[in-house]
Amino acid sequence: MTGYNKEKRYECDVCGKAWQYPSRLETHRRVHTGERPFDCYDCGKEFKGAQELKMHRRVHTGEKPYGCTTCGKTFAWLTGLQRHRLVHSIERPFTCSDCGKGFKSSTNLKVHRRLHTGERPYTCRDCGKGFTCSNSLLEHQGTHTGQRPYTCAQCGKGFTHFSKLLSHQQVHSGKRPFGCSDCGMDFKRAQELKIHRRMHTGEKPYGCSICDKRFSWLSGLQRHRRVHSSERPFTCSDCGKGFKSSTNLKVHRRLHTGERPYTCGDCGKGFTRSDSMLEHQHTHTGERPYSCAKCGKGFSNSSNLLTHQRVHAGDHPFPSPLCV
Repeated sequence: MTGYNKEKRYECDVCGKAWQYPSRLETHRRVHTGERPFDCYDCGKEFKGAQELKMHRRVHTGEKPYGCTTCGKTFAWLTGLQRHRLVHSIERPFTCSDCGKGFKSSTNLKVHRRLHTGERPYTCRDCGKGFTCSNSLLEHQGTHTGQRPYTCAQCGKGFTHFSKLLSHQQVHSGKRPFGCSDCGMDFKRAQELKIHRRMHTGEKPYGCSICDKRFSWLSGLQRHRRVHSSERPFTCSDCGKGFKSSTNLKVHRRLHTGERPYTCGDCGKGFTRSDSMLEHQHTHTGERPYSCAKCGKGFSNSSNLLTHQRVHAGDHPFPSPLCV
């Protein structure tokens, strides 16, 4: 399958492509035969050449030999460094014809276009789930193998996704780089900020299938579901009152112990619950994030809004003593 020409180049008899060294030709031949003799002993993935395996191993070892001379950021692969260098340039010459978003490379544009076309060319062999890019597939496969190739250098905890390792490392650094533009509260992870923002936007993506009541957080929905059950397995040892969750019992116990772990940074007032403290802080900032949908009047806490809404409903549960 090989031929040696007068220019000392080794040529493939299938496609005509030529190399100077026979070892390169031998590796190339596996493109046609499908042979992958080099396999990773960590994850079992197979490769056509030893160099490909060597580069892949960096996923597991964390080795990043390529460094940016501008900012010092390091990368496992040269292609990653080359793409990163574009960050230091404002030019985005590749534009999406659907949404107008600009990209610094044609590859990034190609991957982005899959959001519009729905194309997911990388499929998991275990569950059939599709992905728009190969690295997302590789990280997903860790959920099936149980493999956690990204390890924290400080505590040894392993992660299936590199992005999750980066988020975890904020725990050790103490940094809170994600700040809320509404209240200034800082968070260690973008996901934490996203969930917090629902306090300001009023978004409630989780709905009860029994009564249609909606919640901003999944944990709230899970606690609410117990409302439809009469079981109260958590009992206060002081007064015998029962609760549907250990968290509710823990908060209740503070009525007996006097514990107020949440303290206002402005006036020093203590609270048994974090949400009570957050609403109290509005009295200092003047913020009124709870607005009446009918008249637009704003309130610093949700309980005042609920009381106000009875005005529109014609409900007066507490009649004036002058009218009795």
